Amino acid sequence: MSNIKVMNKGTKYTHASVGTLKNFEGKEFVKESTGATSCEISFGTLAPEAAVSFFHSHKANEENYIILSGKGRFQVDDDAFDIAEGSIIRVSTGCDRNIKCTSLEPMTYICIQAKESSLGGYTMTDAEMTERKSLL
Repeated sequence: MSNIKVMNKGTKYTHASVGTLKNFEGKEFVKESTGATSCEISFGTLAPEAAVSFFHSHKANEENYIILSGKGRFQVDDDAFDIAEGSIIRVSTGCDRNIKCTSLEPMTYICIQAKESSLGGYTMTDAEMTERKSLL
């Protein structure tokens, strides 16, 4: 059962929420809630001294972890290093990875999974300026 709540939905967008991040616990994948077709995003929280209970690797998708709060350790194959709020870790396909919280408070992170080497245009190379009346 997902704790992600769909707030607004149109034919071209979905607005969903996991709620207040400081109260977030566990692991939630957002693809099913938002209908995403280009990547998988998950929110995760690890309690103090907790680690993901398994190593894993991906065949086609790289992962990007963004640490939102707390600190910990990250391991890719036989390399382990310290991470903390603000850390961004990209992990390629075909290698083992795991994450552990070492802070006294929970560590919260976002993980974004997308097909490795699939990014074509991005930022302004994939955007165009448009004219529209602002409703903001």
